[in-house]
Amino acid sequence: MSAPSEQGIHPPAANINVAAARRRQRAGEVWREFCANRSGLIGLIILVVVFGLALLAPVLAPQDTLDVTKITAGQNEPPSWANPLGTDPAGRSVLAMLIWGARVSLLVGFSATAVSMVIGTVVGMAAGHFTGWTQASLMRIIDFFLVVPGLVLAIVLSSIIGPGVATIIIAIGITSWAGTARVVRSQTLTVESRAYIERSWALGATNAHIIKKHVLPAVMPLVLANTTLTVGSAVIAESTLSFLGLGDPSSISWGSMLKMALDTGAATGGFWWYVLSPGLAIVGVVLCFTLVGRALESVINPTLRGR
Repeated sequence: MSAPSEQGIHPPAANINVAAARRRQRAGEVWREFCANRSGLIGLIILVVVFGLALLAPVLAPQDTLDVTKITAGQNEPPSWANPLGTDPAGRSVLAMLIWGARVSLLVGFSATAVSMVIGTVVGMAAGHFTGWTQASLMRIIDFFLVVPGLVLAIVLSSIIGPGVATIIIAIGITSWAGTARVVRSQTLTVESRAYIERSWALGATNAHIIKKHVLPAVMPLVLANTTLTVGSAVIAESTLSFLGLGDPSSISWGSMLKMALDTGAATGGFWWYVLSPGLAIVGVVLCFTLVGRALESVINPTLRGR
């Protein structure tokens, strides 16, 4: 019996190499198209700078600069060369607090978004793939979370569980997935109406195979674009919950800075730098996430490029 040919031995490896090359080529095309969107690129650059500052917080602003017992600056000092963004009522540098606050705000934003995306993607694919009572039950659950105000539900959950960063992450993640589920369900229905899905069913494919091999890869680009938009909403929700006193009192975030400014009467006392700095930081980061998300949407959905 003759030995198998080399061509018959290696097709799987060759197919894997071809698929990997196509993925790299597609990734390069997506990056070039994204860079062509100037507003999205600017937003990404600013976000990278903010992430870098947050990661380097222990180096740029050591914890000693926020220790009330070791502070030498005066209380409520206006911006100066020594303190570019002034000081708070305790004499701490607002710039140092802003850098440390970025860590908590971004951590909560990304963690809560991850929870929201996982729940929304799984429920959305299940609601679009299955039929009968399973689909009806999932749709009613999605409709419930769409109708109930997410912030009110997050406040209730935070009040029940107790204040803290983990509480805010859970509250935001559990209450903000319904919109993603709706989008993923629509994409799932579109994918499963195509001819190659019917051929897979005819060849004996299981539900798990259809979802894993066909539906999930098709919805992931849409989920990625939606993630960047959801992070901005999560940052706002974290700031709101921290402003309402549901965050961790021992950690500094942009929302807790606004709460401290309100409690100490910074706005009415004319200490505008203590109110304006965290407010502008929240608006700027959310705007950057929105720009990046819109740019990704235009890359993934070519029909949006001409708008």
